[in-house]
Amino acid sequence: MVAKRGDQGLRATGPAGKDRNDRSHPSQGHRMIAPNQPDRGGQPSPPNRATTARRAEAGNHQHDLRWVVAIDGPGAAGKSTVARVLAERLDAMLFDTGALYRAVTVAAERAGVAMDDGDALAKLANRSTIHLRPPSIRDGRQVDVLLDGDDVTWAIRAPAIDAAVSEVSAHPAVRHALFPMQREIADGARVIMVGRDIGTVIAPDAGTKVYLDASPAERARRRYAELQERGVEADYDAVLSDLQARDDYDASRPTSPMATATDATTIATDGRTVDELVTEIETLVRDRWQELAADEEHDGRDG
Repeated sequence: MVAKRGDQGLRATGPAGKDRNDRSHPSQGHRMIAPNQPDRGGQPSPPNRATTARRAEAGNHQHDLRWVVAIDGPGAAGKSTVARVLAERLDAMLFDTGALYRAVTVAAERAGVAMDDGDALAKLANRSTIHLRPPSIRDGRQVDVLLDGDDVTWAIRAPAIDAAVSEVSAHPAVRHALFPMQREIADGARVIMVGRDIGTVIAPDAGTKVYLDASPAERARRRYAELQERGVEADYDAVLSDLQARDDYDASRPTSPMATATDATTIATDGRTVDELVTEIETLVRDRWQELAADEEHDGRDG
């Protein structure tokens, strides 16, 4: 699996991918690429001496995720919509990690791989090419999702994928295959990461953690409206039942269960506008980033 971060989006490819700038992780069988994000002046910002020293002292735990904003929560709580607007306001990178698991689920469906075969799914994930990039079509999508070159942006949101993705993402082998890529992408960058276990498993060291929630009825209403807008036939009661079933499954799975990080800010989204929610989270993030900038300036003077 290869992960790439940059203006053109995120790319995850199988072991065959090559790049002279890869960082190798032989024990994982993965190769990673994660160039520095441009700063406000448009040029890459190398870590200062203090940051480099902290990474060297950290040993194996070398990723710097202090600038990461982790947004977790159940399906249709508003995570993706809020994260997209927040990323625009903060000039940060948006990374919806759930799209990776959904893409693997689509790949499994197409390849005839059983959703209960974790080892086969992990192998499939490692040989697949998943590319996330800014939206190229104005059809309501927040990002383009390509699977082996095929646009699966809406395919990953199909009801059949909704029903299967929890089982796929629950396999330890699949999560192990995608875990290092997610942390590598976020290393040292201002990233808005969206998922269900970002603040608890993927990036417990994220600088800002938010858990968005809403009542099952409100979430079902949103998901039902989304499906209708896309012309997909759906039944509200069935949508509600599916959401509740996935909540139960995700919260009780033995590997990386959906949970609220103890240091996360929990925000109920019922009856609130996107602008209200984004403004509240933006204030949290800017306060935290201001603290980090002051710390780095202080460390830089001491170094």
